[in-house]
Amino acid sequence: MSTAGTIDRPETHDPMKQAPMLHRFKSATADREPLGSATTDFSHTGVTASRQNRTREMQLQPEALARAHMHERMREADAEREAVRLVSARRMQRRAERASLRARRALAMAVMN
Repeated sequence: MSTAGTIDRPETHDPMKQAPMLHRFKSATADREPLGSATTDFSHTGVTASRQNRTREMQLQPEALARAHMHERMREADAEREAVRLVSARRMQRRAERASLRARRALAMAVMN
């Protein structure tokens, strides 16, 4: 495919070979390069840093979002486990209280007879 590069899909992936996105007002000739394509008549001061930082930030945003999402899910799972443990502990406490009352009644009945 011989289409010209765009901002999202440049002709080259090497930031050193990409021209800065500047508007050039040249005459419309057949040899005119599209904006941002690989040319040799530009100074690449800061091109690498700006492209790399933008790319790194854009790549790290989904990771940070996924990490926050997983952290929230883990917190919810911990809270759910804590709630289940609390319900189970209260159920066992009520069961122990009923057993204690039965034992007291049985002891009282044994003493009275």
